[in-house]
Amino acid sequence: MGKREFLFSIVHYLLKVLTKTSYEGMEYLPPSGGVLIATNHLSRLDIPVLLDIPARPDITCVLTTKYKKNLLIAPLAWMGEAIWIDRDIADFAAIKSGLDHLKKGGCLGVSPEGTRSTTGGLLPGKSGIVFLAIRSGAPIVPVGITGTANGVRELLHFRKPKMKATFGPPIVIPEIGRENREAEMERWTDEVMCRMAVLLPEEYRGVYRDNPRVKELLAERT
Repeated sequence: MGKREFLFSIVHYLLKVLTKTSYEGMEYLPPSGGVLIATNHLSRLDIPVLLDIPARPDITCVLTTKYKKNLLIAPLAWMGEAIWIDRDIADFAAIKSGLDHLKKGGCLGVSPEGTRSTTGGLLPGKSGIVFLAIRSGAPIVPVGITGTANGVRELLHFRKPKMKATFGPPIVIPEIGRENREAEMERWTDEVMCRMAVLLPEEYRGVYRDNPRVKELLAERT
């Protein structure tokens, strides 16, 4: 058993025993081929939830370098072959690693917010995930995660946190020309974030709560 398989088996066992974790909309996640998963970020428990996605054992995640000194996360990241990214610079090495993983048919989890939300609501998205989608040709599958924010506290009080990952339809980003490129990148970033927002309860939608596109998507769902 390799290190990835060992990690995933441990994560699966712990989530099954210690939590009530569920997955909805799994039919939207391609079972093979390069794919980006765009997720909100509430807690360090988000990563185990993503790693236990039944359909994609090839998933890896993009993690900020600040976790390299974390005694718990750093070894897990090594076992899961995570991609480290320095949020303070244009980290071209991380971008190349992400593109290589996608072009090999891998699954890559990214938080477009770029950092953990301390309010529970979505923060403004960054365009890096759209760039990766365009350069790799991989679709973006939006995911809304709930129940992880207070998960550690509940575990410490011997309660099983109810955590859930809800998947939405994949988004295919077309090639963007040089004209109005920045505006188009921003538009598609907002589209990804709004698609994530509709997968979340209203109190989780943050800065996208009153976005007209969110209201439009919610109307389409009903």
